[in-house]
Amino acid sequence: MKKIVFITLSLLLAVSFWNCEKDDICAEGTAVTPRVIIEFYDATNTTVLKSVTNLGVIEPTFTTGLSFTGVSKIEVPLRTTADLTSLNFIQNGNDSDTTNDNIDLLTFNYVRNDVYISRACGYKTVFYLDTTNPIELTADGNNWIQNIEVIQPNIETENEVHVKIYF
Repeated sequence: MKKIVFITLSLLLAVSFWNCEKDDICAEGTAVTPRVIIEFYDATNTTVLKSVTNLGVIEPTFTTGLSFTGVSKIEVPLRTTADLTSLNFIQNGNDSDTTNDNIDLLTFNYVRNDVYISRACGYKTVFYLDTTNPIELTADGNNWIQNIEVIQPNIETENEVHVKIYF
């Protein structure tokens, strides 16, 4: 009786693996919801990349965010459940001294489109920045960000720069 049960289970496992299809497993490297790629440039010499130091990026209602230092390119996520994302870009926000923080609020305005990848991977969301008002910089009289330039309004991959920030 034990042999019959073992053979039956073995056949069941073999048939289940045999019926496994390619898209039953989401392969590593499969395209996922892209983040917006931002490069930083010197505001006085706009062709020169400039590294950020102690940059904090956080959604205003969150308690923790992302931190960057010594880089001129960053990747930040956009909301997949709304057509805008507001993020605080905090100069000196990655250090322990909060008295020197300079917060610039950026609001990304976009349209979302969910794209089917496969049965195993599900969907990814791609973003299309608004053509008339893609990114709003809230003016507070003390902005460290001097200018924002949209290079690629279609955020479909992470293979290219989408936005340039000059400071």
